[in-house]
Amino acid sequence: MARTRDPESKRRQLLDGALTEFAEHGIGGARVERIATRAGVSAGLVYSFYDGKEGLYEAVYDAIVEQVVSGIPIDADDLPEYAGQLYDAGLRYPDVMRFITWYQLERGGVRPVVAESMTDKTAAIEDAQRRGTVTAQRTPGELLALVLTIANMWQNQGEDVRDLVPEPERRRLVTDTVRQLVDPAH
Repeated sequence: MARTRDPESKRRQLLDGALTEFAEHGIGGARVERIATRAGVSAGLVYSFYDGKEGLYEAVYDAIVEQVVSGIPIDADDLPEYAGQLYDAGLRYPDVMRFITWYQLERGGVRPVVAESMTDKTAAIEDAQRRGTVTAQRTPGELLALVLTIANMWQNQGEDVRDLVPEPERRRLVTDTVRQLVDPAH
């Protein structure tokens, strides 16, 4: 039986294997050989698709940003549920949260696609403020920063802090806190 070539499938396997490796080790500790093993492909394939480990690292980041931006669109009229969906995604994809932490530590800076997404989100919040569905006591940027921080706060804490609130109550705390934050009546 002849094997069929499916470059997109191989690329996806590489991204998945790289996400796991980079989430565990960051770019400095990650090894192309381990990425290839995780992906079930040859190490040479990394260099065929990407500009080495560095290029693959950036490709993983770009894929995550695209997934989050398109997969969890902001609803400025329901910021509590938006925060809840971000919280849920953090639980479903802990490797993504670890990777993002590594990325911020190792790369930091502003990425155009993220900056554009933040601009779009703050514009949506500003529009909701004009319509009176979101408080105008804080700027749209301040509200977005707080919503993102609250939604992701559990993923960035150790067990000592996570143990303060039982897991089944954490999502409720996120949505209730954001509701109070953005409620125009407060």
